[in-house]
Amino acid sequence: MSRRRYTYTPRRRPLQGQRSAIPLLAALPALLGILVAGFWLTSGDGGEPAGGATGEPRQSVAVLGASCAPWQRCGATPAPRPTPGRTAAAAAPREPTPVEEADPPRISAAAAVVMDEVCGAVLYELNGEMPRPPASLTKIATALVAEENSDLDELVNISVSGPEFSLETDSTVMGLEPGQTLTMRDLLYGLLLPSGNDAAIQIAEYVGGSVNRFVRMMNAKAVELGLENTHFANPHGLDDPALYTSAYDMAILGRELLHRPELAAIVKAPVYQPDWDGPAVANINQLLGFYPGTLGVKTGYTPEAGQTIVAAAEQGGRRIIVSILGDQFDVYKDVSELLNWAFQSTAPACDGGGLSVAQQ
Repeated sequence: MSRRRYTYTPRRRPLQGQRSAIPLLAALPALLGILVAGFWLTSGDGGEPAGGATGEPRQSVAVLGASCAPWQRCGATPAPRPTPGRTAAAAAPREPTPVEEADPPRISAAAAVVMDEVCGAVLYELNGEMPRPPASLTKIATALVAEENSDLDELVNISVSGPEFSLETDSTVMGLEPGQTLTMRDLLYGLLLPSGNDAAIQIAEYVGGSVNRFVRMMNAKAVELGLENTHFANPHGLDDPALYTSAYDMAILGRELLHRPELAAIVKAPVYQPDWDGPAVANINQLLGFYPGTLGVKTGYTPEAGQTIVAAAEQGGRRIIVSILGDQFDVYKDVSELLNWAFQSTAPACDGGGLSVAQQ
């Protein structure tokens, strides 16, 4: 936390140069009065100086419009709330305490949330509940619904053409071809690593029977997790007026994914070879191999959504989740700086130590 700044105007001293003792004696009561008044005017709470002669109030550091310490949630940001869905046993949120005093970094995103993974306590929030298009972060929900409603080893007959879908939508695909047979695990790797929109459609048709029914399952999952600012319109994240979420909701979805061991292993993998004649699929998340302790999760981009990401990292037995929506400059720079700030400038915000639900 930065030091407070004060405005203080020194009082004028009494006129000097009177040599006669009589005028000095006559002026003693007035001088004593001035000294006493000056003492009270220049003393404040705890012995600190009060406002100056202009009557200006004490100043404090403003963090995103809130007059508080950088690690506190106050002013324009709401108080910590219980996390919907799974929470660690006896993990009650509390205000984190500073480790190294530092302001949160300035970022070029429209919305962001930094979350302590153990209990879901919010360490930092910028427009955390503002509805925004998520782009391919939508695929986190697609993966959760698929994992809950299928066996990852079951075989799926492919009916979607990845090249055709890419040509029609100018979007990323894993390269599916009709007539192939792949496991659900292969499709989830193709969904989450290269952000395959063809995999999203195939998963939706297989698990839900149709894309529309699968999207209803996604929205039911959002309600189950208590996501108040999320509505899905498709399983891949291409822009749609009815598709929106918030940085807070996406952080919750990312946290939920980390609690599923199979999915957590997928988003952390740099590369994967599906059981087909085609090439391996690579993870397009550039944070892997770049930021120490990265656990992966998901990136996204569309012209309307801008750059988006849900990232997680672990250092010193502590896990931090960062969700960013609408980044217009460099989402990897912004997410790295937010992770650095969280690890270096806040202490764990949850009682119960550093173990996540998945580790207990």
